[in-house]
Amino acid sequence: MKAINQLKTFQRILDEYPADTPLGKFLPGFYRQNKQMGSTDRRVAGRLVYNYFRLGRALPNLPADERLMVAEFLCNTQTNSFLQHFKPEWAACIGFTIDEKINLVKSTYPDFKLDDVFPWVAQLSNGIDRDAFLKSFFIQPDLYIRVNKGFEAQVKAELNKAEVIFKDEGNGCLSLPNGTRLDAIFPKQHWFEVQDYSSQQTAQFFKPHKWDSWWDACAASGGKSLLLHSLQPDIKLVVSDIRESILSNLDERFQQAGIHKYQKKLLDLTENNEQLLFNYEFDGIILDAPCSGSGTWGRTPEMISQFDQYRTDFFKRLQQNIIPNVTKHLKPGAPIIYITCSVFKAENEDAVDFMVKELGLKLEETRVLKGYGRKADTMFVARLVAPENRQSTEKSIE
Repeated sequence: MKAINQLKTFQRILDEYPADTPLGKFLPGFYRQNKQMGSTDRRVAGRLVYNYFRLGRALPNLPADERLMVAEFLCNTQTNSFLQHFKPEWAACIGFTIDEKINLVKSTYPDFKLDDVFPWVAQLSNGIDRDAFLKSFFIQPDLYIRVNKGFEAQVKAELNKAEVIFKDEGNGCLSLPNGTRLDAIFPKQHWFEVQDYSSQQTAQFFKPHKWDSWWDACAASGGKSLLLHSLQPDIKLVVSDIRESILSNLDERFQQAGIHKYQKKLLDLTENNEQLLFNYEFDGIILDAPCSGSGTWGRTPEMISQFDQYRTDFFKRLQQNIIPNVTKHLKPGAPIIYITCSVFKAENEDAVDFMVKELGLKLEETRVLKGYGRKADTMFVARLVAPENRQSTEKSIE
């Protein structure tokens, strides 16, 4: 009876879920409207619906309840009562390897193809292992934090006290089980930043110097700026975004991190911002460019079902509209760090080719940060520099 009720709740969520809304925003509202659901009920319901979407576009003609059974089998490594009730023969094989599980699913559903989970593998960036990437969708990513210098011992002590299993990834990075209630463990302390492992690795490309002037052009809530500041606290920093509300979140994060000296600008980078950036030149620019976010869909698997391929063309055009308006503010020989959380070549290598061939920038280094191999996001980062003979306006920010 319990498993049947869990299935009914799953079907209700699926029926009521609006496809254009992130699951992470929809589910809390659903739970508030169904106050009879206890914490265990909510946890199971969340697992079922997220696992369902982890199946991506595979087996599209199956009824939702059958697709859910396939997803539950592929996404779990430990027996649960739900699968035992509906698919006891699969529950007995829950400890099989993912390849063995896929073969078992194929024996029941011959139409199952791994490529259908994410049917755009032909558009992936160079170097991405197709099979490893596709199989990563059946695994929930970890939660990563970047511990501020000097607070490593305190953070680890509190996590141990709360009996949270964590792994030290080096350089102040800790991985924790997804869903860890950090706000309950650290109600007031600001000893760390929540930031994905791959996002933290982009710092290797910054290479700032003391008193440099840097611009975080699509700053959002300031994660990359905080990372940059941790490397060189004495930089002069300009942050901008098109969304005023998210810049307010940046202010709060900066205040908590003790950053008070910075300039903040509300900018639409698709437009000419000469009046707002008159004579500004920078020793470095971070462009965390708008993109499909496809490298993060392990955290938001519902996006696989909502995505249309034409969106990569939209983001490609948007990026190539933004890039010239940003790079013209580079000093001669200064770097731009181009970052996306996309796995698509159109949003990654094509943007680099545009900067090299159309704008004359020199590519120093590029890398796909393969988070799919370590329960993290997959990202793309490239470091390019402006030509030394570029005409300078000989004025930088003060």
